[in-house]
Amino acid sequence: MIEALFNQPGYLAAQRMLDAAVVRHEAIASNIANQETPNYKRLDVAPNFSAQLNSALASKDAGQLKSLQPRLAVDTSATSPNRDGNTVNIEQELLAMNQNQIVHTLETQLVTGTLMKLRLAITGRSG
Repeated sequence: MIEALFNQPGYLAAQRMLDAAVVRHEAIASNIANQETPNYKRLDVAPNFSAQLNSALASKDAGQLKSLQPRLAVDTSATSPNRDGNTVNIEQELLAMNQNQIVHTLETQLVTGTLMKLRLAITGRSG
């Protein structure tokens, strides 16, 4: 019975998006740390993750959503503003970090909201 609550497509999608936010934060941290490393290529979540998530959501297949894992990949669309071959733009990374923090907060609230509903159902109290 409780397992059905944790296999709902919306809950699983929120978890996967939370996982993606964590992976993106790792990428941003690596990018910032290597902003002056020659020939360093900017990292981000693999671009096909979003399409895979949308496909899994459309199918409403819990197994497909559970198996979906975001991974790091080189951002092939990033260009080098300098001659050193480094594709990191610090301003873009800081903006991405702020946006990612907002996404992480939202996804955390969605997952927490589901757990709070479960707590309310079990105890009859929300707090």
